[in-house]
Amino acid sequence: MARVKTGIVRRRRHKKVLGLTKGHWGTRNRLFRRANEAMLKSLFYSYRDRRARRGDLRRLWIIRINAASRLNGLSYSRLIHGLKKAGIELDRKILADIAVRDASTFQKIAALALQNQ
Repeated sequence: MARVKTGIVRRRRHKKVLGLTKGHWGTRNRLFRRANEAMLKSLFYSYRDRRARRGDLRRLWIIRINAASRLNGLSYSRLIHGLKKAGIELDRKILADIAVRDASTFQKIAALALQNQ
């Protein structure tokens, strides 16, 4: 069997990895082995943190809803309980947006939740 050299395949692979680590610091964007390690780690972090972002945003929404509901004389848990009993199906993302952008509408929603305790 004839000998096969990896010339073009290896070069393409190295260029791909070095392209992915273009903005990294020091040898992490110049030397293939260090760049490959950096690339693997960065891809792992980006995958993990895309999922973590969902929890971070949910926590932020809950903080905003709680702050707005306390201005209207309710705690967060009582507000959510009242909304469920009233049959109002607004998710936390929308509630937080209403709380930040439109205080009068949130006040009406909180009043409905307070009636349905």
